[in-house]
Amino acid sequence: MAAAASVTGLVTWARSLVRSRCIGKRLSLSGPRPEAATIPVNRSLNDHGNGLRRGARGGGGGGSLVAGRGSGAAAGSRELGTLPGYEERGSTDHLRPAPHPAPELTACWSDCPRSRGRGRYRRGSGSLRPVTVDSSKARTSLDALKISLRQLRWKEFPFGRRLPCDIYWHGVSFRDSDILSGQVNKFPGMTEMVRKITLSRALRIMQNLFPDEYNFYPRSWILPEEFQLFVTEVRMVKDGDPTWKPTFIVKPDSGCQGDGIYLIKDPNDIRMTGTLQNRPAVVQEYICKPLLIDKLKFDIRLYVLLKSLEPLEIYIAKDGLSRFCTEPYHEPNPQNLHHVFMHLTNYSLNIHSGKFVHSDSASTGSKRTFSSILCRLSSKGIDIKKVWSDIISLVIKTVIALTPELKVFYQSDIPTGRPGPTCFQILGFDILLMKNLKPMLLEVNANPSMRIEHEYELSPGVFENIPSLVDEEVKVAVIRDTLRLMNPLKKKKEMHFPDICMDRKHRIPAVSDRMSSSKLKGASLFVARSQHPGKPFAGKEDLDCDLTGDPDSNPEAHLPSICLKQVFPKYAKQFNYLRLVDRMANLFIRFLGIKGTMKLGPTGFRTFIRNCKLSSSSLSMAAVDILYIDITRRWNSVALDQRDSGMCLQAFVEAFFFLAQRKFKLLPLHEQVASLIDLCEYHLSLLDEKRLVCGRGRRPQSSPPQETNPTTQSAAGSPAPRIIGANKLSPSRHALS
Repeated sequence: MAAAASVTGLVTWARSLVRSRCIGKRLSLSGPRPEAATIPVNRSLNDHGNGLRRGARGGGGGGSLVAGRGSGAAAGSRELGTLPGYEERGSTDHLRPAPHPAPELTACWSDCPRSRGRGRYRRGSGSLRPVTVDSSKARTSLDALKISLRQLRWKEFPFGRRLPCDIYWHGVSFRDSDILSGQVNKFPGMTEMVRKITLSRALRIMQNLFPDEYNFYPRSWILPEEFQLFVTEVRMVKDGDPTWKPTFIVKPDSGCQGDGIYLIKDPNDIRMTGTLQNRPAVVQEYICKPLLIDKLKFDIRLYVLLKSLEPLEIYIAKDGLSRFCTEPYHEPNPQNLHHVFMHLTNYSLNIHSGKFVHSDSASTGSKRTFSSILCRLSSKGIDIKKVWSDIISLVIKTVIALTPELKVFYQSDIPTGRPGPTCFQILGFDILLMKNLKPMLLEVNANPSMRIEHEYELSPGVFENIPSLVDEEVKVAVIRDTLRLMNPLKKKKEMHFPDICMDRKHRIPAVSDRMSSSKLKGASLFVARSQHPGKPFAGKEDLDCDLTGDPDSNPEAHLPSICLKQVFPKYAKQFNYLRLVDRMANLFIRFLGIKGTMKLGPTGFRTFIRNCKLSSSSLSMAAVDILYIDITRRWNSVALDQRDSGMCLQAFVEAFFFLAQRKFKLLPLHEQVASLIDLCEYHLSLLDEKRLVCGRGRRPQSSPPQETNPTTQSAAGSPAPRIIGANKLSPSRHALS
């Protein structure tokens, strides 16, 4: 009994000693530290801290993944360090070895039984619980996800969990009705939105509004519904320019990995028989003059994180993949149209070529890092900043075109007021650089491949999975840093300590900026004398220690800087004028009426017209009904999903364009639309205010927007009133860094 009492007293004394120390300080225990928690880092490869070729996939061993592989350095990764927003770093300086793990007293709490868990985690103890991730549906991205979680020291549940997890990682789709909280790495409707037909329609709307801003997407026609239009337009262009000899590429709507893609020289060569009715497609102008490297055509796979829809947050990975064809490129002619290894850059196709080169180096082979391509272009005197600026602009504009309908999908699957998860998603943008270095969008992938290995044919019919260092270098960094940005515990920490965690430019100015030098010197002496004898001056590091824990206990201290760069809302001022369809989607959602629906009924459309004061003597409600019926019937006849009846968002946009052109006849289309949106938002704001002040006898004092001709002036010679939306149409044109 006495021995037990002494042991209990010793443990109580030890716990009180830990609590009495500064928040976040660790208790130093004698004896060797456990080695299993240490994450090895390979200093010979610039791998964004992925721990490549040093047992990153294994439990804790340091053995090589592939015997006999050299330590090829990613030359292009250092080149990106010279770009705006990229950190200057050497090949090894940015990698730090993993800090020593915490003693068993605080580090192994997650393995304790739940019945003994009362004292494992205390608020303010500096020992945060790990983030929990459900990886049961990760599929092909599982290997990269496991490496990322091991580096982050988060808790993985590979077979699911009865209790809710912080993050659910899905490999393919959002659909999972069991998730009522946490975060999911898929948006509802994203797979449908980036299909070739839907993407082409979304970008066509933006091309009608802003043709010069959206010229990065080739002219497209949807088959079979627009086949006759395609034939007519091609004939008209050929009649006007007999020297024009175009090539077109046909892409099945539901195809992936190059399946079903073929090239044609004449519209009559389209394979109309049988398959086109059951498998719609998009036909586009083929880009005949791409940029070549080593005489080979290549494209770029960039990873884009859509962190949030409202507010819109977009991040772009600082590195990507460049995928090469395996035959030297020649412009299309009737003899080489069927040479897929010459014209199609799809990795899934070219890997079957006998000339495909697997390489451990980032700058050679049939798959390389994009940074190595930029490094090579920079060595030839090409302005890399301009290339990146154009790519960032392309990505932001494409996401702006996708978000309106994504909002409709989101409110349908997760209506306001009902429990549900928050969403984020990694998208794969396939971009082709033309010979003049202009980027062209090929397609957007909702489920980009995150595999970090490839199949190697040892003998005919016998394959072996071999780790791909280029894939692992890029993809693990993207997944890991996406998780870091979505860290729910980090968000809670920012809520508790906003002054410490907020962005540096938003903090209170430094004391040196708000005090004269003499006062600053006196204040420093006064603070120094007031310190406890023998204790150094309490600077910012000590303040961070007191509030957020010891710097050595920072769970991300061993990780490199985040490889994802925010581009929106960072550049929002330059692109917000493009978000007209997004504002139309807000109007559309407001009048849907029933939660969970995606189509507007006739009553909702009439209510929209009535509340926004759009009916007049020239547009009666009967004419509104006819407009609704005509447009809805046409869109429903070409819709792939005909389960629900009503007006979809794209049909609503067409009707909105019609109303804008009737009301503001002398303006360009984008100004007509902007003016009508302003008018609708004004009347709806009056209606909302009237509902708020109903019964108080107070009337709104705001004035309606002006409906004027920009060429007219008053009799006194004063300038014409401001055109609605004109302030949105003069964005700054500074290069994006």
